[in-house]
Amino acid sequence: MELALKIAQMVAPVIAMIGLGCLCRKKQYIDDKGLAGLKGLIGNITLPVVLFNAFLTASYSMRVLLVFAVVYAGFGIALGFGFLTRRFVKPYDRFMPFLLSSAEGGMLGYALFALIGGSGATSVFATVDIGQTVFAYTVYLSALKITDGQKTGARDVVASLVSNKACLGMAAGIILGVSGAGSVILGSQMGGIVTSLIGFITAPTAGVILIVVGYELELRRELMAPVVKTVLLRLAVLAAVLAAGSAVIFTVTPFDKELFMAMLLMYALPAPFIIPLFADTGEDGAYISTTLSVGTLMTVVFFIGIAAYSAA
Repeated sequence: MELALKIAQMVAPVIAMIGLGCLCRKKQYIDDKGLAGLKGLIGNITLPVVLFNAFLTASYSMRVLLVFAVVYAGFGIALGFGFLTRRFVKPYDRFMPFLLSSAEGGMLGYALFALIGGSGATSVFATVDIGQTVFAYTVYLSALKITDGQKTGARDVVASLVSNKACLGMAAGIILGVSGAGSVILGSQMGGIVTSLIGFITAPTAGVILIVVGYELELRRELMAPVVKTVLLRLAVLAAVLAAGSAVIFTVTPFDKELFMAMLLMYALPAPFIIPLFADTGEDGAYISTTLSVGTLMTVVFFIGIAAYSAA
């Protein structure tokens, strides 16, 4: 009974906030302009501060470099697997590989992991997310633009990183964390003020993100066949990547339950929500949005299992 209550404490807020998002769309408590405003608040202010704090307080060691390499390579393998298997979802095969690789760490991962271990645990998830984020804005985004018929190069990759507030927050946190300046600031008399300010800014992030996720859930019955195939292929390849990656990491370094939970969540997340932002998806738009919606619902299901593992 006690275990069930612990799980419910972590899962109930997720289901409730996603449900509120669905209600807001149905009742039009929030219109499209309001939704854009919420996304702007998250993307430009609260999420960059969440990432800044996560990487500011993260522990940097050789294990971090190992996790980075494993996660980066794993998502690269998943992307390649997508190109090899995309014929199974024709005529929606054009963008299918990108639904098998990378993950929505920013808009979903940090919010969910904070519910498991508290806001202080986001630094653990950041250890896994840095490889995913760098992969997403280098190989993944370049391949997406090439598939869309756009020209891309090193300058475009750098421009994408520099123009993204979340990446800037992450970079600032890494610089201060690695240099030791962050520890000096947090250990000073100003540390309490900085911590309080960061906590106040980031407090609404998880709830607002989950409302947005619920608002954008879209399920098209006529697209379920290719969508289910895509989701199952994603789960299969990322399960293999998780097994291989965790074997490498925990053979070289001691087993760490929190880090393993972060990996479990990372590979349970849906594909990045940025696909329609960087490519003209055209007639594939409904297939992509439905796949992301089903993937999000699957994430909630897996989150229940991860919460149970956390509470055990």
